[in-house]
Amino acid sequence: MATERVIISIPMGDPAGIGPEIAMKSLTKKEIYDVCKPLIIGDTAVIKKAISIVNANLEVNEVASPAEGKYELGTVDVINLNNIDMDKLAYGQVSAQCGQGAFEYIKKAVELAMAGEVKALATTPINKESLKAAKVPYIGHTEMLEDLASSDDPLTMFEVRGMRIFFLTRHLSLKDAIGQMTKERVHDYLIRCDKALQRLGVEGRRFAVAGLNPHSGEGGLFGWEEVEEIKPGIEAALKDGINAEGPVPADSVFFQALNGKYDAVLSLYHDQGHIAAKMTDFHRTISITNGLPFLRTSVDHGTAFDIAGKNIAESVSMEECIMLAAQYAPNFTRNTL
Repeated sequence: MATERVIISIPMGDPAGIGPEIAMKSLTKKEIYDVCKPLIIGDTAVIKKAISIVNANLEVNEVASPAEGKYELGTVDVINLNNIDMDKLAYGQVSAQCGQGAFEYIKKAVELAMAGEVKALATTPINKESLKAAKVPYIGHTEMLEDLASSDDPLTMFEVRGMRIFFLTRHLSLKDAIGQMTKERVHDYLIRCDKALQRLGVEGRRFAVAGLNPHSGEGGLFGWEEVEEIKPGIEAALKDGINAEGPVPADSVFFQALNGKYDAVLSLYHDQGHIAAKMTDFHRTISITNGLPFLRTSVDHGTAFDIAGKNIAESVSMEECIMLAAQYAPNFTRNTL
C-alpha cells in the first residue's frame, strides 16, 4: 500500500535571492508530487514573478491553511503573507523588506509545524545581511528555528547519497575546535546523534568517529588527542549502548560510510565533514536540523545574489531537500532530544 503523501512547507526564502526560482523549478517535477504535498509559504506576487522568470507552466492557488491545498502537479499552493512591495524588489540586493519577509515566512512555517498542520519544513536560502538590515535578531536559520521552537542546541546533520555526517564542532577556528574535542563532548554527541537517527526512523545505527591527526595519531606518534580524549569518549558511549567505533582515520572513514559500513560519521570539525560531503556531490548535500519538535531539511547553499532573477540557478539541491523531507517525515517522531 502506498504511503500517504505528507504536507511539506517550503518558506520561499529571501525574495531577492534564488529561493523562489529554485522552488518553482522543483514544483515542475512529478516526482515531488509523487511523494509529498508541497506548500509554499511566501508572497504570491514574488512567486508569480519567479514562475515567469523560469518559464514554468504553473498556476498559483492561494490558500488560507494547509488543508485547503490542491497539491496537484501544475498548481502551486501558496499561503500568501503579502509582505513584499514589488516596486521596491531588486534581485541580488540586500534589502530590509526581504530580510523581514524571509523571517516571516519561516515564522509562519514553524507555527504550522508546531500545530501539526505540516509534517516538515524544507527551507530555501536566506541572507544574513538582509536579516540584519531588517533588524531581525538572528544570524541564520538554525538560530531562528531554535528560538521559535523553544529548542536547545539543535544538532546539524548532512546527508548526501545515503552518507550521513554529524559535526562535533562547527563555526570555530581549528585551534578552538581542537580545544572542544573532549571525551565528555564526544560521549554526549554520540548519544545525541543516536537519538537523532532514531527519530528519523533509522534502525541498527552504526557510528564512526573521524580521527583528527594523520592515521588517527598512530598511538600518540602524531598527536595525543585521539588517545586522551576521542577514544575515551567513544568508550564511554559504548558503555551506554551506542554502537560506535573509532577514531577512524579521516582519509578513509567517509569513503567507508558512503559504501555502507557506517550509518553516520561524527566529524570533529566543520571543514572535515563539509569537504567530504561536498566532494561526494555538492548539489545533493542536504542539511537536516535535529533536535527540533519538527523535521527540517535545507539546501546547503546561499541566496546566490549574483544570479538571482536570471533563470540560471539549478534546482537539484531544492528537489533533493524536499524529497529527503518526504522520505523521513512519515517515520519522524516529534519528541525532542
